[in-house]
Amino acid sequence: MSSIWVPWSDRRKQYTGLRGRIVSCAAAVYRIGGPLLKRFAPVVFFGTVIVAIAAIWLFATLVMPLLHKAGWLFVVRDVIIAVAVLGLVTVLAMYCIWWERKVAGRIQSRLGPMRTGGWHGWSQSLADGIKCITKEDTVPDDADHLLFRLAPYLAFVPPVCAFMALPFGSSWVFRDMDLGLLFLLSLLGLEIIGILVAGWASASKWTLLGAMRQGCQVISYEIPMGMALLVPIMCAGTLRLTAIGDMQSGGWFTWLAFRNPFTFVALFVYFIGSLASCKRAPFDLPEAESELVGGFHTEYSGFRWAVFFFGEYAAMFVVSGITTIVFLGAWHSPLPAEWGMALGKGWLADAARGVIFSGPLWFFYKCTWFIFTHMWLRWTLPRLRIDQVLYACVQVLLPLTMVLLLGNTVWELFNSPAHPAFAGFSTVVGYLMGLVGAVLLGGFLVIAGHGWWNRRRLVGRMTVQALPGA
Repeated sequence: MSSIWVPWSDRRKQYTGLRGRIVSCAAAVYRIGGPLLKRFAPVVFFGTVIVAIAAIWLFATLVMPLLHKAGWLFVVRDVIIAVAVLGLVTVLAMYCIWWERKVAGRIQSRLGPMRTGGWHGWSQSLADGIKCITKEDTVPDDADHLLFRLAPYLAFVPPVCAFMALPFGSSWVFRDMDLGLLFLLSLLGLEIIGILVAGWASASKWTLLGAMRQGCQVISYEIPMGMALLVPIMCAGTLRLTAIGDMQSGGWFTWLAFRNPFTFVALFVYFIGSLASCKRAPFDLPEAESELVGGFHTEYSGFRWAVFFFGEYAAMFVVSGITTIVFLGAWHSPLPAEWGMALGKGWLADAARGVIFSGPLWFFYKCTWFIFTHMWLRWTLPRLRIDQVLYACVQVLLPLTMVLLLGNTVWELFNSPAHPAFAGFSTVVGYLMGLVGAVLLGGFLVIAGHGWWNRRRLVGRMTVQALPGA
């Protein structure tokens, strides 16, 4: 081993130009900050979250009004927010990659990353990102070089742009559009262009098959996904995402998923469609390591390979955000938001209301829950065949969404003051749907609590006290 190992100081000399400067800066940051982060990782993490929230609040309340008054300085505002969105997507992807490794490890009775960075190997994704930047960027000889290099960015840019119209709160949105939901769905559909280009430009049968599979999935499942979203949209009467979120501020039983049985079932239909849209198991046919090596990104390496995964996790957050806003109360807690008015006025009361009743933290929590569910299903369910994937869409989900649309139309037609008896019945059914949702959530929490309580016994002898955070 000693004959092939190259010291880090000598390895940096292998890189020149911009890549060499990046490697040198990364080495300096690791050398200075590594010991501190290893010792104070949880403090640094939560401190960074608090500082970031405070900075966003100050920017929204102090800087944004000044930029609006300054006229042409709106360009500065847009540049700042665009950079912030790109940073948010990068951090989310790095965290989700690390988290998926931990989830996969626990499900497979092991610990996952434990050493890099100290506490539970929290900086493993950061180390892998630096490794991807410094790796050789190879292009197959027979590939279309221009399209091959362009494809990862075509797949990455649409999900990032979707964050521009994704509201994190009533006033926490970059562009509050009248057709915000339609804009998000359009951008998510554009991601397939980058994947098709990557599969074609790589000049490999594995990449082409993976890209064509993804094309089939996206074109097929976009139809039941869109029709499932129409069910709660008919109840809301608008496509503006902030308006949809604000109308669910009355607590658990006012969330659109519990309005009637049709919206409740539409939630699960959309969730299944979102799995196929994001290439998550059991619909991960475009990658299918056991069949297609790596699918559409088989020929990619280094930074461009990482860009594909950053786009995938960004799309996962966007579809989870759409599910949260349209079905599950958006940025509101299960408690009615008007209860928070009793806390009074002032910045401390506003902070308490944001934590307890309504705020971006609740939106992040719900989206995180859906992302965890995506990971849970990936390491639990077997992969379907491509004919089974299309059968589930065309002959199961599509007819089901048609029935849901028709049933919800009739339900909303009779659920009016002109039919008081049916309106009362609708209210009772809504409360029953809310209770069913509470039972499902309670069952999930019980299973999660059981796993956490028995976490040491479940992973067996792999749990070693010498490992940090074990």
